[in-house]
Amino acid sequence: MTMLLALVGQLLYRVRKLLLASGLLLAGFQIVLILQANAIEASNSFAKMGDLVPAFARDILGPSFVMFLTFRGIVCLGYFHPVVMGALVSIAVTLATVPVMEIETGFIDLALARPVARHWIVTRSILVAVISTVYLLAMMALGTWIGLNEFAAKSAAWPSAKLVCSLAVNLGFLLLCWSAIAMAIGCACRRRGSAGAIAGLLALTAYLTDYVGRAWKPADSVAWLSPFRYYTPFELVTGSALPMKSLYVLAGVTALAFALAYMLYSRRDISH
Repeated sequence: MTMLLALVGQLLYRVRKLLLASGLLLAGFQIVLILQANAIEASNSFAKMGDLVPAFARDILGPSFVMFLTFRGIVCLGYFHPVVMGALVSIAVTLATVPVMEIETGFIDLALARPVARHWIVTRSILVAVISTVYLLAMMALGTWIGLNEFAAKSAAWPSAKLVCSLAVNLGFLLLCWSAIAMAIGCACRRRGSAGAIAGLLALTAYLTDYVGRAWKPADSVAWLSPFRYYTPFELVTGSALPMKSLYVLAGVTALAFALAYMLYSRRDISH
């Protein structure tokens, strides 16, 4: 156990700059969104923005779109903004493909020269993925809390703590799902570049499949295969409860992919 904790600490130390910078940027982005929402609220522009949207467009986009034209909607936007989600998935893939990078560079030879079980390398990477995900989401929540308490107007309709926590939890399950998928891919590849490219392309394909499936019925028949289908920020913002079924699906895929990563890593040739 001591050796496992040492491996976790060593990897966290290696990626500390990436995590620290990413966490600060995410927290800062949350504060900027709140400043933007505060400025719109102060000028009473939310109602004007809603009036500019034609009735037919509001019918097509649904009630969730109208919720975005509110103070609460702007504040919550950071938890499902495509750029933020893309950055978080990229970080998850980067950390998840560390094992194949260690084989490629020969670092694994130094690690396994000590009394270290091979499966501990995967366990270490899983623990780092969980710790990193919790840290990044905590930084986002911290940015939201600081922004609301320091800059938001008291008269504005703040998002509830339950809503913010629901968004963070659902997003966390999604990120761990992609960490697991990327780790399984990495354990099957000989090069980190190939693993990252495959995982990234798969994530992009899944995101586009879910996006198209929500607006085009024929694509909806395969959109259920996308992990993004089980991240439901729009429903949460409109007042729905966190769907446990979505969490179960994401958790199930995560567990299966991590198990596959263990199996593939235990059987692969670690020579470089």
